[in-house]
Amino acid sequence: MGFRASVIKPIAKKIARNIDRWSAQPIAAQQAVFDQLVGKGAQTAFGQDHGLDKVRNYEAFKAQVPIRDYEDLRPYIDRIKAGEKSVLWPGKPAYFAKTSGTTSGVKYIPLTKDSLPNHFGSARNALFNYYARTGKGGWLDGKMIFLSGSPELDRVAGIPTGRLSGIVNHQVPSWLRTNQLPSYATNCIEEWEEKLDHIVRETLTQDMRLISGIPPWVQMYYERLLEQSGKRTIRELFPRYEVFVYGGVNFEPYRAKLEELVGGRIDSVETYPASEGFIAFQDSQTEPGLLLNAHSGIFFEFIPADEIFKDSPTRLSLSQVETGVNYAIIINNNAGLWGYNIGDTVEFVSTKPYRLKVTGRVKHYISAFGEHVIGKEVEEAMLATARDQGVKIVEFTVAPQVNPPEGGLPYHEWFVEFDQLPDNLDAFAALLDDKMVGQNIYYQDLIEGNILRKLVIRPLQRDAFREYMKSEGKLGGQNKVPRLSNDRKIAEGLQPYRIGR
Repeated sequence: MGFRASVIKPIAKKIARNIDRWSAQPIAAQQAVFDQLVGKGAQTAFGQDHGLDKVRNYEAFKAQVPIRDYEDLRPYIDRIKAGEKSVLWPGKPAYFAKTSGTTSGVKYIPLTKDSLPNHFGSARNALFNYYARTGKGGWLDGKMIFLSGSPELDRVAGIPTGRLSGIVNHQVPSWLRTNQLPSYATNCIEEWEEKLDHIVRETLTQDMRLISGIPPWVQMYYERLLEQSGKRTIRELFPRYEVFVYGGVNFEPYRAKLEELVGGRIDSVETYPASEGFIAFQDSQTEPGLLLNAHSGIFFEFIPADEIFKDSPTRLSLSQVETGVNYAIIINNNAGLWGYNIGDTVEFVSTKPYRLKVTGRVKHYISAFGEHVIGKEVEEAMLATARDQGVKIVEFTVAPQVNPPEGGLPYHEWFVEFDQLPDNLDAFAALLDDKMVGQNIYYQDLIEGNILRKLVIRPLQRDAFREYMKSEGKLGGQNKVPRLSNDRKIAEGLQPYRIGR
């Protein structure tokens, strides 16, 4: 055991014990968060507008605070940007996390002194908890890389503003910076491929033990490393590589290819961070799902996903959720987000403790004919088909084809980049369609009722998704390809990359 691992070990065990305490009493933890939020929120302009000083329980809170998205929140954000204090949370935000929205353009999500521990502290707790549970802390004494956005910050109304991953870079303690790669200068490079080349040069000869990033971009990093080094696997290059940390997308569609590049299985820690808050993290190497971060400045609400667009949807506290139900997740936090719909859907896999999995985005679905196919369903169908057929998938997305140019019934069009094309693409498509029928009963009804015909696969050239994302200015960083959409924008953008057009 190295010096840092030995010093951190008792701290890691203390953090793991603390996680055990609050996860054993999550409803009490949520009540404590609720009371703190309402108490401080009452001191703000938002609190005065919504009568938070009169709120004593959750039922009263729901009556006073409506569900909102960014556009609903924007008038308050604009007041902060104009220099006003104590608008959503006492004082002024410490940062704005800048994100891009499809309808709102650039969004400015406040981060406060009170909310920052939720972001960096939760990431630290996830990793230290992994050490405490497994005894594997060697990563603390080697090099670590966090593939992230630029740490360079602008200022809006005097408030430092940038990507969340860049802001978090500024919260890394000095004792950890000596282990952290890439260099600050490299992290500031905006153009992804240029940045990746610099990262590869800086890490090629280092003792890399922890690698963190979104799976599709980590795959690019692995491939460049092997190309430059001449090695066959990442394990040959980094023999003490111990743990892969990721979040933002489902790892399973990428697992087979990444493990092939690494040279076998490697421990992983999944996290669920968002600009609005650090929602959950993987607390066990043996149990499924991510532990809801119930004791970290966020009071959670849940709305059955099929009600999210209703005028008066059912709003549930944590004590009211059930396993196996798809919920839209709503947060209230100590950065001043109130009744805020972050746009994600989740499903609880356990309530003792509360563990969940991310099932998709509220706005990412196909329902051209009322089928309401969601991300979880297409991912599980594809994973099962690829496993049964012994095929590796690089990336895929699905869109409806309502007016087929070749005529005939409409269908769901799957754009798939295979690591290697299946021997029999028709058989692969038929099996995939069967798996989809098992995932979504409405899809099955539409097929049987001759409203839709069976799905169609469009195989794509190698690196098709990378080239498409590059053409959209979204290559690298935290950008992700939507698994499915209810329009043809992505589908049309992928047409030039089809094989055998």
